[in-house]
Amino acid sequence: MADDPENLIPTLLRRIDGKVDRLTDDVRDLKGRMTSLEASVAQLHGDFAGQSLRIDRIEGRLDRIERRLELHPAG
Repeated sequence: MADDPENLIPTLLRRIDGKVDRLTDDVRDLKGRMTSLEASVAQLHGDFAGQSLRIDRIEGRLDRIERRLELHPAG
């Protein structure tokens, strides 16, 4: 009897177990992808911060040059 509750329960539990295993694999994959994405965003943020710092230094140097040459930028 395939519909016998005693046979049906182990079958259903195996199906549930298989689905849980697939979900676990999917979550593990998503966590790995999320970690990679976080690392990429952190790298981009660091790159932008570095560029900002360099631009600030260049602006400071340009201001000093303009003061020494007594140049007054338009604006």
